Amino acid sequence: MAGKTASGSAKPASESRKAQAPQVSSELGSLPEWNLADLYPSLDSPRIAADLDRGLSDCIAFEEAHKGKLAEVLADQGGAGKLAAIIKAYEEIEDRLGRVASFAGLLYAGDTTDPARAKFYGDVQDRLTTASSHLLFFTLELNRIEDGALAGAVEDKALAHWKPWLDDIRIEKPYQLEDRIEQLFHDKSVSGRGAWNRLFDETISGLRFRVEDSQELMLEPTLNLLQDPSPTKRENAAHALARTFKDNLRLFTLITNTLAKDKEISDRWRGFEDVADSRHLANRVEREVVDALVAAVQDAYPRLSHRYYRLKAKWFGLDQLNHWDRNAPLPKVDSTPIKWEEACATVLDAYTGFSPRMADIAQRFFDERWIDAPIRPGKAPGAFAHPTVPSAHPYVLLNYQGKPRDVMTLAHELGHGVHQVLAGHNGALMAPTPLTLAETASVFGEMLTFRALLARAASPEQKKAMLSAKVEDMINTVVRQIAFYSFERKVHIERRQGELTSERLGEIWLSVQAESLGSAIHIGPGYETFWTYIPHFIHSPFYVYAYAFGDCLVNSLYAVYEKAHEGFAERYLAMLAAGGTKHHSELLKPFGLDARDPAFWQIGLGMIEGMIAELEAM
Repeated sequence: MAGKTASGSAKPASESRKAQAPQVSSELGSLPEWNLADLYPSLDSPRIAADLDRGLSDCIAFEEAHKGKLAEVLADQGGAGKLAAIIKAYEEIEDRLGRVASFAGLLYAGDTTDPARAKFYGDVQDRLTTASSHLLFFTLELNRIEDGALAGAVEDKALAHWKPWLDDIRIEKPYQLEDRIEQLFHDKSVSGRGAWNRLFDETISGLRFRVEDSQELMLEPTLNLLQDPSPTKRENAAHALARTFKDNLRLFTLITNTLAKDKEISDRWRGFEDVADSRHLANRVEREVVDALVAAVQDAYPRLSHRYYRLKAKWFGLDQLNHWDRNAPLPKVDSTPIKWEEACATVLDAYTGFSPRMADIAQRFFDERWIDAPIRPGKAPGAFAHPTVPSAHPYVLLNYQGKPRDVMTLAHELGHGVHQVLAGHNGALMAPTPLTLAETASVFGEMLTFRALLARAASPEQKKAMLSAKVEDMINTVVRQIAFYSFERKVHIERRQGELTSERLGEIWLSVQAESLGSAIHIGPGYETFWTYIPHFIHSPFYVYAYAFGDCLVNSLYAVYEKAHEGFAERYLAMLAAGGTKHHSELLKPFGLDARDPAFWQIGLGMIEGMIAELEAM
């Protein structure tokens, strides 16, 4: 397989880096579909029913054996070892249930409009909720053990292995409710928040956008047209998006209001003060750290996004760009689609240059069909890397269309995948990483790919195009995501006083967008509806700041890497392999970084500012 340099000349990839993707043919080459058989052969496999039945019986047996007895077990002779064995058994159950959950979720993501898959997904969710309700007592009861007793017990070698997990659940203790209330919240999640999430997913996947009289597209291809070289196509796509979003505005408004109220109820019962505190807790990051990040980015709006979009408008010979031209390719830039094999070679070669071990792990995603790349009717939009469970392996979903940004998305999701593989040895309880750190590996993968491509740029024009694309990606990752966070905060705070109308949601959206984009972007009619399609608002409230956190963190890490390559890759991979066993302060210490230092964020933002200055000088 041959990749291409930025100049278009052939560059041979090493033989060991060949990406095998023989499944789906298109003008982009052979696009792979994932092989979910590593989890289960099919949705009607007898193994699924057997695992669900065993999962329920194991959960019931676990509850009967241990509920109300944990403190007593710990007080017995050899109690620390006995408790360690109980936690191990709990982890094994979680892994088995997680395997079924992952298969159902991935199968459903492949086509959310297929009634058979939707029913299967819903039925599995019901069965898993029923089974796992018998496990709810465990972490609640562990947190009722006296601090002194547990602190002494974890000195024992057997239980010391589980100390990071025990410390982690201990942080949740102040927000736990009485067991029966926790049971109620858990049981009603399927018919409550989970049902509204599913409604959103199926609605989004079913939307069609009439870009031209004879052309109806799904969401992903329509959004992709906003990066088309043709100004007419970009404008038509923007109007098509606005029309369809407006036609469905009442439904999206209802979903948003309902889920915001659902969150407010949960937060109020648990005692969270701020609307985002539950997310900060889940991310294991202090509110003041996030506040410092947000303040730093908002203060930098004029130096970053405002400044860049003024420069981009100038390149187009305009005082202002329309909102649909924000991500337009630069004039006279080659827009030939990038074939899949070339994208694979580009990313794998960049990973190899940093760490052959990292590239070897990424190679497995191609060789063993852990990636689903083509666009299909009903397929979930966007991209993700799903870790499944440590006894299996991650999967990556893409909607590959051959744009340079799609190559960066491949690098991004493979970064997640490598991280998930490296952390898997920690087991089902300690492999998961807080979102703020989960985005580190993905954004670092993007940065490696970008730097490798930039080093191969054969002309100033190509370098300018690549730098501008990277600046736009960083603005989308940092500035845009903090604007999203501001939107969510305003929505959730106002929702405490009553429902928000569609018009009010549009007003809030336009206000944060205008603030973040600056006067060089003209926000025209229809853009007030563009909040409707952002899935993070629905699935993971306040998730979005993790992208900005990860981007700024990676910029700081990369600055360290540029100063001293020796030993950096080993320290970096060790950081990823730690999974969820260490706090961000402990993970960053070997690199001499501290996210609690306000100056920390300026390092990352300064890198973006430096790239804009470089573009201005061209």
